[in-house]
Amino acid sequence: MALRVDLQGSFLPLFPRFSRLLGLFCLTLSLWAFQRSESFPETTISNGLITAKLYVPDAQRGYYRAERFDWSGVITDLQYQGHSFFGPWFDTHDPKVNDAITGPVEEFVAIGYAAAKPGETFLKIGVGALRKKDTTAYRFYHSYENINPGHWTTRVSKDQVTFVHELSDAAGYSYHYEKTVRLLPNKPVLVLEHRLKNTGTKTIETNVYNHNFFVLDRQPTGPDCRVTFPFDLQTQGETQGLGTLAAVEGNTWRFLKELEPGESTQVFLTGFGTTAKDYHLRVENKSVGVNVTGDQPLTRIVCWAKRTTFCPELYIPVKAEPGKEFRWNIQYTFFTKE
Repeated sequence: MALRVDLQGSFLPLFPRFSRLLGLFCLTLSLWAFQRSESFPETTISNGLITAKLYVPDAQRGYYRAERFDWSGVITDLQYQGHSFFGPWFDTHDPKVNDAITGPVEEFVAIGYAAAKPGETFLKIGVGALRKKDTTAYRFYHSYENINPGHWTTRVSKDQVTFVHELSDAAGYSYHYEKTVRLLPNKPVLVLEHRLKNTGTKTIETNVYNHNFFVLDRQPTGPDCRVTFPFDLQTQGETQGLGTLAAVEGNTWRFLKELEPGESTQVFLTGFGTTAKDYHLRVENKSVGVNVTGDQPLTRIVCWAKRTTFCPELYIPVKAEPGKEFRWNIQYTFFTKE
């Protein structure tokens, strides 16, 4: 005989645990339905070893439409040998929130902000021409009106996708920017290939870094997680959580405990030299890892983490004279410990 449960009657109060579980199930189902109702342009690439799902930039419907990060190359999921390496690390998603984005994603330091008067524009490469609000200093977590998002084009093949951003007369700057996310044949390797051509009359000079947002098998950040560099590390400036949540020992940034919800740690690091050989790090937890290499010298290192992600952020200089272009690559080699 089937049991009929009247949610408005007196059955549930007799079983409070069942009531709570049912309520949690209904909430989870509602959140799942809400997330499924959102539809963002996306594409998938694979080389037979790695499968990666990426969001496509779109000023009206894109997954990310905020003003901090370059809109291209947003990987929402990357799978290798049954393990995952990137994905959502935040509780809720809003396309207009500055860090509601998944890695590996890059941010270019703002260009022309100090020279712009309130109401005038400044440049964020991969984002557009943004309007300066007032005389306060630039803050990446502030929202700025994007009055010229430029034009995006996406080219997709089986194992790579190229994003092209063309922007004209953004605070007097113009450029043609390409980012190709490429999976190498028969290797567990992803390469980010960049080309920035200055099509304007002003020199483009800034720094760019990759925030990475590693989410390794969706495991919490803790003692099994670490980042290793090819040189001894030195801390500089203010730190957050160093000595209680994280430690810097020799050439390694590691964690002293499993980070709890609401806890975060940050440290600024130096010790690198003037050549590209120092753009080399190993990111890992107990089951998987990634070796990351770049072909440009470093200018700055910031390491930040919370429970759901840990992020080595390596800065490099970018400069392109009018009519010239600047190129750089970052390579990710994925591995497992099985």
